[in-house]
Amino acid sequence: MALTAGESKEEALGHIAAIDVEKAEIGSTTDTSLDVPISHIKLDRNRFSVAGAANLSLDDVEAVDVQIRGLAISVDTAPSWLDPGTYPELFSAGFKTAPRIKTLLHSVDADLKPGTLTAIIGGSGSGKTTLLNNLAERVVSSRLSQQGLAVFNGQIGVNSVRHAYVMQQDILLPTLTVRETLRYSADLRLPSSTSAEDRERIVEEVIRELGLKECANTRIGNSQHRGCSGGEKRRVSIGVQLLSNPSVLFLDEPTTGLDATSAFQLIRTLKALAQKGRNIITTIHQPRSEIWDLFDNLIILSKGSPVFSGPVSECLPWFKDLGHQLPPFVNPAEFVIDIAAVDNRTPELEAETSTRLESLKAAWRIESESRFPALQGIAEMRRNKHSKATTHAGFLRQVRILTDRTLKVTYRDPLGMTASILEAIIMGLVIGYLFYNVGRDQAGIRSREGLLYICVGLQGYLILMFETYRLTIDMPTFDRESSEHCVDAVPYILSRRLARLVTEDFPVPFLFSLILYFMAGFDHDAAKFFTFFSISLVNHFACIMCAFTCVVTVRHFPGASLIANFAFTLQSIACGIFIQVDTIPVYVRWLKWVTWSFYTFGAYCGNEFQGSFYDCPEPGGPSNPACLQYTGDYIMSSLGFPRDWIARPIVCLAAFVIFFFILSAIGLHYIKVEMTIARPRVSDTDLSAGKEKMTARSIAEVRTIDVELENFSLDLDKRAANGKKLPRKTIVKPINVTFQAGTLNIIMGPSGSGKTSLLNSMALRLRNSISTHYRPSGKMSFNGAVPSSSVVRSVCSYVCQDDDALLPSLTVRETLRFSAALRLPSFMSKEEKYRRAEEILMKMGLKDCADNLIGNDLVKGISGGEKRRVSIAVQILTDPRILLLDEPTSGLDAFTANSIMEVLQGLAQEGRTLILTIHQPRSDLFKHFGNVLLLARGGAPAYAGRAKDMLNYFNRQGYQCPQHSNPADFALDMITVDLQRDDREAESRDRVEKLIEEWKRCSSGGDKEQQWKKEEGSRLPEITETDELDEKKAFDDGDITGVNADGEPLPNIQPATSRKSFNKANLSTPAELGALVHKRASLATAVPLLLHRAVINTRRQPQLIMARTMQVVGLAIIFALFFAPLHHDYYAVQNWMGFIQEVGAFYFVGMLQNVAIYPTERDVFYREDDDGVYSVDAFLLSYTILEVPFEILSCLLFGILMCLAVGLPRTATMYFVSVFGCFGIVSCGESLGIMFNTIVNHTGFAVNIMGMFLSIATAMAGVLSINAPKAFKALNYLSPIRYASRSIAPYALRDETFYCKPGQQLANGTCPITTGKQVLQLYDFDDNPVVNVAALAGCLVVYRLLAWLLLRLARTRWGGSKK
Repeated sequence: MALTAGESKEEALGHIAAIDVEKAEIGSTTDTSLDVPISHIKLDRNRFSVAGAANLSLDDVEAVDVQIRGLAISVDTAPSWLDPGTYPELFSAGFKTAPRIKTLLHSVDADLKPGTLTAIIGGSGSGKTTLLNNLAERVVSSRLSQQGLAVFNGQIGVNSVRHAYVMQQDILLPTLTVRETLRYSADLRLPSSTSAEDRERIVEEVIRELGLKECANTRIGNSQHRGCSGGEKRRVSIGVQLLSNPSVLFLDEPTTGLDATSAFQLIRTLKALAQKGRNIITTIHQPRSEIWDLFDNLIILSKGSPVFSGPVSECLPWFKDLGHQLPPFVNPAEFVIDIAAVDNRTPELEAETSTRLESLKAAWRIESESRFPALQGIAEMRRNKHSKATTHAGFLRQVRILTDRTLKVTYRDPLGMTASILEAIIMGLVIGYLFYNVGRDQAGIRSREGLLYICVGLQGYLILMFETYRLTIDMPTFDRESSEHCVDAVPYILSRRLARLVTEDFPVPFLFSLILYFMAGFDHDAAKFFTFFSISLVNHFACIMCAFTCVVTVRHFPGASLIANFAFTLQSIACGIFIQVDTIPVYVRWLKWVTWSFYTFGAYCGNEFQGSFYDCPEPGGPSNPACLQYTGDYIMSSLGFPRDWIARPIVCLAAFVIFFFILSAIGLHYIKVEMTIARPRVSDTDLSAGKEKMTARSIAEVRTIDVELENFSLDLDKRAANGKKLPRKTIVKPINVTFQAGTLNIIMGPSGSGKTSLLNSMALRLRNSISTHYRPSGKMSFNGAVPSSSVVRSVCSYVCQDDDALLPSLTVRETLRFSAALRLPSFMSKEEKYRRAEEILMKMGLKDCADNLIGNDLVKGISGGEKRRVSIAVQILTDPRILLLDEPTSGLDAFTANSIMEVLQGLAQEGRTLILTIHQPRSDLFKHFGNVLLLARGGAPAYAGRAKDMLNYFNRQGYQCPQHSNPADFALDMITVDLQRDDREAESRDRVEKLIEEWKRCSSGGDKEQQWKKEEGSRLPEITETDELDEKKAFDDGDITGVNADGEPLPNIQPATSRKSFNKANLSTPAELGALVHKRASLATAVPLLLHRAVINTRRQPQLIMARTMQVVGLAIIFALFFAPLHHDYYAVQNWMGFIQEVGAFYFVGMLQNVAIYPTERDVFYREDDDGVYSVDAFLLSYTILEVPFEILSCLLFGILMCLAVGLPRTATMYFVSVFGCFGIVSCGESLGIMFNTIVNHTGFAVNIMGMFLSIATAMAGVLSINAPKAFKALNYLSPIRYASRSIAPYALRDETFYCKPGQQLANGTCPITTGKQVLQLYDFDDNPVVNVAALAGCLVVYRLLAWLLLRLARTRWGGSKK
């Protein structure tokens, strides 16, 4: 950290020395300096300022003194009947749930004064987040027990004071800009007495304070729509919390994902905020040396135990007294984390460091007893459960602000708002055309009943599912704001509906009603039309509020959609269309009174049929007894509805809306989503750290590849939603750089500098879409020759920033073995591939966690550092010559990040070319950097050359690195614009522009160090590809490196220094590179492996098995409850055909099964497809083979229930036809899900569009619409529901006879229908069932082939070769 001229850090701190790897004699920079010396800062209630951090215009806050005494936390890790995720463990434990207590925190003590900034540091699994969450009272679990106290101003519990918590993940509305996000937050959080001008000023100063000026009018963005960078989103999250003006501010890893300069600016801001009287407590991973100086207090944890807790000025003397002297030029934060960590690279080191840790813990226990005396008067204290931080905005103000915000979010979500309006128009037109000018004969009456059901059920279902999906996306925002006492449940629900009243809630039912009513040919009566619209409107609100209740119950889409589907199934069965309501079995008949669709359908029918008379073929009109069945009263009676059934059901329907509203409000108020203590991972520590077995080889021994970029740039063409072409955006400006083998090649730059985009472009990972087109230009060459796309993909491996491609339920060894079997060439035997996997396992130091599960948020598994190692291990299985890594240390603590960088250094020393982006490099790593590319914001290069020449280059430009600063941090500071103060902004912007221009002049002028590249570039011919035999030779020649047969490292050879000129003998020739082209695993190789992997992954996740089977079985059980047994009176005809129509509901089941599973599988496949591992054919074939047995099993159970319980004919033919009909529809639903989830990554939009297709297919099937137009009859031939229903109906009905009970007969005493054949003829189902079974089989195959074709097209690179 730089100080004022002439003053060193040793003078300021007395004992802190910071890093400089090269130990260069270099001067000072002003960008990361504190103008006030640290020694002059007094920790009292007086206000004081840090230069560079503007004073926020927030009212002074209540000073809060935090005292922690003996805080210990333990958790019961025993399996529980209440946690389905532990059922496998419960079964293996013989159903024993005896407590297994694990201590997470051991007796933490601290005194944190107001006006201070406290850091909680430690390695992975040390308990940092556990301590922070416990202090903030964000952990709620019955398995958790706590001892000790956390006292805030003499009262137990943080809720007695105003506080705020910044989570590690950013929960922000993606369609709002940064400024809008903060404005709305200010309106909700600041006291109501604050004027609009003051709120605006505070927002602007927060924007400046957090360096958000340049992105203030940029939308937050998400995975679908690019917006702010990760670092900018983090700063917005902090800004939102600052607006509530908290006395105590908790932050969980606030600098994760930020570059070093941004991280420093952020902590400097927190320091300034603390100095205004706040008590700020944060966990932090990798604090750079300057950040250390900003902390007032430290709590250092190791494996849950404190080894120091007190002022930062006393930390290093404490460790020095214990015999641990801070070496010169070492970052103190990294030093204390390393001192408190257990090094398990060897048993000897592990024993030594464990002994050291125990001595540190014991020494601190003794010290803390004297340093932290027991608090007095504890017995009189009472835990205050109610927060002082009451809601800032009143009811009406909340409603106004939230309505305005929701309105803005709604009209900026074209896929949401447009989808809703389009859905209403399309459904209105399609269904209107399907029932165009519906007849008034007996078939027309049946069709009218079907049409009115579609208005209730299918249209309602689409609204229900789409709103359920949207709410699962939006609800986290409410949960965060509710937990911060900014927003209450009732204003939130009201505002959501008020905002969408104009955009959706009124237009959707109105447009649907208007189009459908007149197309269908209903009575041209204004009163009837507005009654029809009123019913549609109230039904719309009932569906919307039911969706709210579903999401309040379960916050995630799979769970909420399951509840919504169960609710919809009850609606469709109990409403009275498929089963005559008076014939529903007694034990479930009461359900009709608690389903809103019964009232909706009844109101629609009352509006249509009451007082109406239809076209009776007999003369005499209504007075003729033979025309009884054509009268409205008879139709209403046959449906089971009472007389005068219009106004009353509308009132009941409105009552349902109010009921769901109240239920949702109560649920939102009382069902809080709070953090629960996770079950422990198999490993809390990085067991792999330092256990790598690398084989360093001299560059002379290895045929290496140098990667050169000549005038390489990247532009982006985008089109707006309306198709208008937007101005071209430059992501990366022309770059000239060489990345050499044998060293670490580093790309650094602030957020928004295009680092990741450059890597993706080099790896050919950028994909164009309809609205987005990337335009790379310039030349990328390998050893001077331009490679083909297939060579690039074969020679380069790419490690993404996240570890999403790892399947959570596989162990580390299984992951590597499956990857080896899929990725390594076919000429290698299984044993050789497994041996290679074991070599890489040893090389990457993963031996100790080899049999632990990878894990994720739900499945316990290995640590973050180990996951990153596994991701790297997977990529180096094929011994790639070039390894590209995007932020390999992001999110890891200093110790783990260091071990990962040691791994990468070892891989580079083996002769590979490693190119990586990095945010916050440790100072002791800089000496390992080979070449450095510095990118300023906007993608302009500011330096591209050897790392050891970088500081001299800056020195020549007049910018000298301070003697004790991290050179990497210094370089980032040099190319980052400081947006926190006007004077600094202008100065830093000039500096950055000067550096960019100077480098542009230097590189274009022909830098002498670049000349060798140009001379040699023209000598090598184009790279061409050869066959796999040459690849085999490459392997046989020993290009795959590793350890010997005994697992011992080969003799260690020091790597050569970086070359200044080519030695052609050492370089891979184009022919050799062409020989490295590898092919995807063949179908015969890939499918068995993918199946085996998927079976293991599914078997270890019971929820996947449940998702695959329970929807079909659950629906079958509901059918059995409502339809069993089918009778043979006249009214039962409706029930028989209703049952056959309801089989079409399995179309939705297949789609929902796909939505629950396929998107995750697709994402893993996309990642592996990018690596060229296996083909689309192999993926879809293995997916299908695994899917089919579950479907067959559940459909067999369906057949049993239908034949034995419901009462279908008990014949083998009937059984197998019903099973196959169910299977065919479910499978086609799955195929449709694959199609839409491949075309659209937006799952909610895909669900909405799919729901529309499925609804139309259900309406066309023939039961709801008897006389459909010719166009729909033609389209119906594409629907599996047509063939399934026409397969089942003849076998079910053709031998049945029917009779009429008294009151069901016609005037002449005859029964309208007496045989099943008459029913089949009425509905036009009298087809050859064998032909329909064959057609369903064809449909099943064609649908899956279409899904395959779409997936293949989606993964094809147009204008290039397939990835």
